[in-house]
Amino acid sequence: MNAREIRELFPILNQEVNGNPLVYLDSAATSQKPVQVIEALDKYYREYNSNVHRGVHTLGTRATDGYEGAREKVRKFINAKSIQEVIFTRGTTTSLNTVAASYGRANLSEGDEIVISYMEHHSNIIPWQQVAKATGATLKYLPLQGDGSISLEDAKNTITTNTKIVSVMQVSNVLGVINPVKEIARIAHENGAIMVVDGAQSAPHLNVDVQDLDCDFFAFSSHKMCGPTGIGVLYGKKHLLEQMEPVEFGGEMIDFVGLYESTWKELPWKFEGGTPIIAGAIGLGAAIDFLNEVGMEHLEAHEHKLAAYAMEKMSTVEGLTIYGPKDASNRAGVVTFNLEDVHPHDVATVLDAEGIAVRAGHHCAQPLMKWLNVSATARASFYLYNTEDDIDKLVAGLVKTKEYFSDVF
Repeated sequence: MNAREIRELFPILNQEVNGNPLVYLDSAATSQKPVQVIEALDKYYREYNSNVHRGVHTLGTRATDGYEGAREKVRKFINAKSIQEVIFTRGTTTSLNTVAASYGRANLSEGDEIVISYMEHHSNIIPWQQVAKATGATLKYLPLQGDGSISLEDAKNTITTNTKIVSVMQVSNVLGVINPVKEIARIAHENGAIMVVDGAQSAPHLNVDVQDLDCDFFAFSSHKMCGPTGIGVLYGKKHLLEQMEPVEFGGEMIDFVGLYESTWKELPWKFEGGTPIIAGAIGLGAAIDFLNEVGMEHLEAHEHKLAAYAMEKMSTVEGLTIYGPKDASNRAGVVTFNLEDVHPHDVATVLDAEGIAVRAGHHCAQPLMKWLNVSATARASFYLYNTEDDIDKLVAGLVKTKEYFSDVF
């Protein structure tokens, strides 16, 4: 793949920020959108904007075809067995909350265990905290190795026959580490537990095969993989989804409504109450087409190369600490760091003055920040439109930041 040619397909990147060409290094927060996705959204609103499923007129049929066609694209993208296993949600957060609220509350009781890790995003911590409080279940944490990775030995020691749910992110949004979720799923199943995977940072960057992973649920968001905001996906094994009750009720998800009792539609629509996110689904479908054209294997290799290059170049900056595994082959395109004696927000502010966009803060991972013994970090995250030139500019910006604060103090 040619990242420089791909970059030209993203209109927002062809601008200056604070008098400098934009260097966008915040794709872990949200990715930018190619013209193919922008045009798909524009076409929907200009040519066939309509509600889905309910109408028989031409626009309604075209909208329904676009919406359900996107579901089939998602199914193929993650290799689900059936479209009945693909539920559209507002994003990863909603997907994880749905599993916790529906499956968790119905299947947990006092004495049961929920196992997650210290590196989880808040959206994969708080729902389980709430379920544990409501059911009396115990919340347990997988320990981390010194570099922030999870060892299978620790997984075997933490997951027991009392464990009913294991929920782990496949790729850390802070450490960049790629977790062995397939092997953790096997350990979970050997103990009679189900496996939930937070795929927010993996679906945009890795070849994901939910059948090969043998996870029971998999959650991800459109906006991190070149698609629009406000839509995501919950994959679930059909037999589990069939047992679960909806968490939102109203139009679209019902079969029959009486005065005192109602019945639900079949999967996946029983979990999609109300007017669905039609344009978002169509935009996500266009994003998947785009990523498939690029080739996920090429994208993954490109990011490993960028991560290795970034770690090598950034390590030359005196006083810079990089968090996470040193082996770039087990790291996605995320490099989180701190510059000695400079607050991450100040680092991000100076870099922004140079036109370089990075993230600073706790990254919705406060327990991990505590584990790292820091209050916050700065983070550079790469995607298919980034190049080594972007990293060179980042390193130059970090050197300038260090010099600026050395002069100030």
